[in-house]
Amino acid sequence: MILAVDIGNTHTVLGLFRGKGLVASWKLQTDSRRTEDEMGSCLLSLFRAGGIDKEEIQGVVVSCVVPPIMHTFEEMVHRYLGVRPLVVGPGIKTGIPVHYENPKEVGSDRIANAVATVHHHGVPAIVVDFGTATSFDAISRDGAYLGGAIAPGIWIATEALFLQTAKLPRIDLARPARAIGKNTVSSLQAGIIFGFVGMVEELVARLKEELTGSPVVVATGSYARLIAGETKVIDKVDLELTLEGLRLIYDMNR
Repeated sequence: MILAVDIGNTHTVLGLFRGKGLVASWKLQTDSRRTEDEMGSCLLSLFRAGGIDKEEIQGVVVSCVVPPIMHTFEEMVHRYLGVRPLVVGPGIKTGIPVHYENPKEVGSDRIANAVATVHHHGVPAIVVDFGTATSFDAISRDGAYLGGAIAPGIWIATEALFLQTAKLPRIDLARPARAIGKNTVSSLQAGIIFGFVGMVEELVARLKEELTGSPVVVATGSYARLIAGETKVIDKVDLELTLEGLRLIYDMNR
């Protein structure tokens, strides 16, 4: 089995693959203060709860956008699983040409998303990832990563309102019944949810103008279903896109 790990700014997502099939997945809070023993004990606890023998793990592949955590994670994997993880970054085979001014600046999770999109959803394509940031990635009809746009994530925007205003409360990110809110909570939900829908529609429209062909729009990330349900510009929702991209990259580099 192969363990794919996506270490993001807010959450760390782990997926366990047997062959091409995802057999288990977990989402944890990213915490750069954890020691390798804390990480290792947490990982083994997840394995035990899922009835998984750690001896079955043949390899680990990881994308990480939090550099301070990477050394500790690599040492944990070597100590507790007995393998050295494949870290997605410069020099790794992905099968995706990167047409960015400085390819090293592109987040490894964005590259993993592009790889999975090319393999499973076709090209040209636009990937919208609703994570800590909301990222938009454009893939050409010949399968090259072109770049994209980065906007604040839904949770960041919501939290900023709560932290920077005296009277606005922290809210659940749920669809409001209408755009005209009748109380503070529903007004905030309308502004955030429908406001993000508008941003997604506008940026997707602009990206489509700059791409050749008719791109498929694929959404992933924690809030993908919430936003996709409110707009027609998103064609597909694939919540395992990043993990699948990591698995594909691992197979290319075996």
